[in-house]
Amino acid sequence: MRHLVFLTAILLSATPALGQEWEGDLLGIHGNLHGSIGAAWDSQYVWRGFDVFDDKSATHLLADVDLFQTGFGISVAGHLANADGFEDQERWDYTAYYQNSVFMGQPYETQYRFGWVYYNYPDMWPQRADLQEAHGILSWPNLLPIKGLCPSYAAIRLWPARSDSTVERRHVSTDVSGWWHILMLDYSFAIPGLGPKEKESGQTIKLHSEFVYNDGVSPTGTNVPSGWSDAVFGVSTDIDLGYNFTLTPAVYYQRSMVTAVNPDDEFWVTVGLRYSF
Repeated sequence: MRHLVFLTAILLSATPALGQEWEGDLLGIHGNLHGSIGAAWDSQYVWRGFDVFDDKSATHLLADVDLFQTGFGISVAGHLANADGFEDQERWDYTAYYQNSVFMGQPYETQYRFGWVYYNYPDMWPQRADLQEAHGILSWPNLLPIKGLCPSYAAIRLWPARSDSTVERRHVSTDVSGWWHILMLDYSFAIPGLGPKEKESGQTIKLHSEFVYNDGVSPTGTNVPSGWSDAVFGVSTDIDLGYNFTLTPAVYYQRSMVTAVNPDDEFWVTVGLRYSF
């Protein structure tokens, strides 16, 4: 179920910027509690097409726990600006999820994940800017004849956490509630390793692409037309540093197609470090 880890990070961070394999399926001895903690630096923070901190860099913090290999897990992620003036946009995500797979070993093997996220903006008016999200992800690692090539689909529903949301009151002509539909295609291949362990098994390079359909939803309540809002392309790799530490550098490019979401194409780099237990 390792590909599910990749997809989990896309949704919980809401961008590929967290190095992808931070949350979700943390393999270990059955019946034990496993998890990870980590941090990442982004040259800028892009969240489902939106440039959150106006081209400024960001720091992300994460803790994730897999509940005794039951498929259930919980995680907390923080997204903090590295510049002044963006306190209102800083966010903490609290997530509960379940993931598993069916038809194991078959060409139509399906890995799936269902989750709920509470988005908290601690510096906004108490809880009135907070949001909630429900999401589902489907992934088919054996569907295509090319080894390492995996298509996936995510459906995401966002809505205000409170009926008296300041987001909706501020923008009476629109509604923060709505859907995202994300089509993803990932490809993994190995090259000669960089770390001590990878020199024996090879270094896995992960190519990621996603195409986002925005059904008129904006986290800040601005007017957004329905349509294909952006496409993201990236490359990342995990470097095993030993002692359960993993370094994940990555590079991403976004082609923006809806001005109301983002008027600019974006390019950013990220470096993440996590400790697994």
